[in-house]
Amino acid sequence: MKLHILVFLLLTPALLAGCGANVFAAPAPTATETATLPPPTETATVTLTPSITPTFTPSPTATPTWVTQGPGAVEVPILLYHHIAVSPINSRYYVSPEKFEDEIRLLRDWEYTPITTSMLVNAIQNGASLPPRPIILTFDDANEDNYTNAFPIMKKYGMTGVLYLPYTRIGLDGYLTVDQIKEMTAAGWELGSHSLTHPNLAVLDEPRLRAEVVESRKKLEDLLGLPILTFAYPFGNVGNATVDYVKFAGYIAGMGATGFTADQGKSNLYVLQRSEIKGSDDAKSFIRFLPWQGDPIFLPTDTPTITPMPSRTPIPTYTQYPTKTP
Repeated sequence: MKLHILVFLLLTPALLAGCGANVFAAPAPTATETATLPPPTETATVTLTPSITPTFTPSPTATPTWVTQGPGAVEVPILLYHHIAVSPINSRYYVSPEKFEDEIRLLRDWEYTPITTSMLVNAIQNGASLPPRPIILTFDDANEDNYTNAFPIMKKYGMTGVLYLPYTRIGLDGYLTVDQIKEMTAAGWELGSHSLTHPNLAVLDEPRLRAEVVESRKKLEDLLGLPILTFAYPFGNVGNATVDYVKFAGYIAGMGATGFTADQGKSNLYVLQRSEIKGSDDAKSFIRFLPWQGDPIFLPTDTPTITPMPSRTPIPTYTQYPTKTP
């Protein structure tokens, strides 16, 4: 009995140590914390972002597809101008800048595309891609107003032309200078010969005819440093001897001045059909030379001139039917 009590007394401290001191300790009071809430914030005002109305950019007009024409017959109208200025003497060779701009604008609106004479010849000889409505705009005589008046109007509407130059006129007062010619060619214009001195070739003897046709090409190329590939007959006068010298000089084509059709081909390669636009023409009359017509809405609108009627004082009623005197 004493042995059992002794064992109990020895084991009791160990058991108490293993359980930990908290076995008999009173549970610690749970601290109740008072939560401090942040002060209320202002209600945010929602700003509505206005919706953006999309801006639609119209798609660009498609560039007309070029098509192969030739070899052989090709339809290309060729127009001939001289002066683009107001005539001091009502000359047929002067087209006013206002009329000229109407004509060029109409060509643009009817989708004509300018080409060079070299492009036309290549199509006739070999077949070549040309725009659907090709046209050649030519200017004879090297008049200075081709630069001062025609050139800016043509540039405005995206057009280029072909200058036919008499050699001896270049640099004279009232005529194109070398610098002006080079500026125009840099913008896409082409050059051709219009003889040395602009004579009537049909009445010249052969030595003089040879000089006017053959030497003019070499002199122009030396002066301008640019190729001269085609020839325009002064006054449109063409003879067999003249054509022979044009071929002998190495020109690839010759320009007539009395044409009336757009039909070009190998049979008339050295007398291409070219139609003169006169001072009496306007945008409505010169379309007789155009093989393709466009929307009439682009034709200039005539502004009717109101003719004032003479005023008439009405006769008073009582005087229209006078009464008889008794």
